Amino acid sequence: MSEERKFICVSCPLGCGLNVTLENGEVVNVTGNTCPRGAAYAKTEVSDPRRVFASTVRVSGGKLPVCPIRSKTPAPKAKLKEIARAVAELNVKAPIKIGQVLIHNVCGTDVDIVASRDLN
Repeated sequence: MSEERKFICVSCPLGCGLNVTLENGEVVNVTGNTCPRGAAYAKTEVSDPRRVFASTVRVSGGKLPVCPIRSKTPAPKAKLKEIARAVAELNVKAPIKIGQVLIHNVCGTDVDIVASRDLN
């Protein structure tokens, strides 16, 4: 059974409108992309959608009460609420260095949560 889906590609600044044709849940055709990243994005978005996670964590003994964080790589979209709960429970002791891993392999996703800034 054939199915059509439409996406806006976010792999580069162009924001191409993608038309994706699926057969039995598999991507068989992608049109509308002006670079090869569009086709790769469409295939990932259909089979395993991922997003960069960004938030803040509480900090003890720091110049500021919170520190911005993000996922080092995109995390599975289906796990974002679980990741948010894990981050909400975290309290990090200062000093913190940008890029410091604060949660390794968060929620079993093979994605690390890292600090987005230095904080003394």
